[in-house]
Amino acid sequence: MIRTLVVRGLLIGLLAGFVAGTFAFVFGEPRVDAAIALEEAAAAAEPAPASAGEAGHDHAGTAGHHHGEEAVVSRPVQKAGLFLATGLYGLAVGGVFALVFAGLRGRFGPRGDGALALASAATAFVAVILVPFLKYPANPPAVGDPETINSRTALYVVMVIVGLAAVAVAVATARRVTAGPWQRRVAAGVAFLVPVVAAWLLLPSVDEVPEGFPASLLWNFRLASLGTQFVFWTAFGVLFGWVGDRVAGRSAPSPVPSSG
Repeated sequence: MIRTLVVRGLLIGLLAGFVAGTFAFVFGEPRVDAAIALEEAAAAAEPAPASAGEAGHDHAGTAGHHHGEEAVVSRPVQKAGLFLATGLYGLAVGGVFALVFAGLRGRFGPRGDGALALASAATAFVAVILVPFLKYPANPPAVGDPETINSRTALYVVMVIVGLAAVAVAVATARRVTAGPWQRRVAAGVAFLVPVVAAWLLLPSVDEVPEGFPASLLWNFRLASLGTQFVFWTAFGVLFGWVGDRVAGRSAPSPVPSSG
């Protein structure tokens, strides 16, 4: 059964990845192109260096940040590779999700596969995507200092861990509360928010948006980035649950007609 769920998760994850890739291509790539154009325009407007040594350094820096046709990977290739990246992401997520789903099935959450898949996908989106995004949102090209990429990545990973830990705490709290369903939900919600809010307040903020960068472009890029993840997890949860319900419906025993 676990093998069947894993294969199902891989295939549905791949499909959901392509759906999310289409959304990112339509809504995200135009913002990336606009940000790259701003970055290259700013690089072209920089004054020429005074010495030969400075000129060599400047040339190397400009080439390292070039995103046009002369880049190591051109923009058309990058756009085509977007679907490869989202497809691989879907495969990885689908396999992990299927294993977690197999552990939850019949032990926690809704009894039906469809409802459990939707609830699990929504929980994963909130814990792994929304929680870190609200603290450290995605940035387009031309935003962010290359020298701080390691520290920014580490902080983002910390927020992902906090989101997952908060879910575990919320689940444990809900199982220990013996009151009614609303009391359990409130207790679980509070248990989830306490570590998340604490991390938001205690972890350092990162604001490396250059002065004069268009606020509308930054906002639209971040919305497209979050929207891509939302589309992926929605498509994955709906498809995984729908297939699970269809399989469960076919395997259910037919009612025995009465002899009377």
